[in-house]
Amino acid sequence: MLVITRKTDESLLIADNIEVTVLEISRDRVKLGVSAPRDITVIRYELVTAQNANRESAQIISKDALSALINEAKNSRGKGE
Repeated sequence: MLVITRKTDESLLIADNIEVTVLEISRDRVKLGVSAPRDITVIRYELVTAQNANRESAQIISKDALSALINEAKNSRGKGE
């Protein structure tokens, strides 16, 4: 990991087209601005982690098991009416 020290309003350049600027520094937060071309995806790391966890959870259950659960739910609703 490369560690770079920057002050407010200072930037760093990634490749030739992505600029990260320190906008504000408070006690426990740093506000960053990212300038990148529209074809570059910029997403917070915790969202990527959550997406991956959701994807893995969805793959754990088989299609047959999911169908059985759906059918069971439909049948139990019909009995309660």
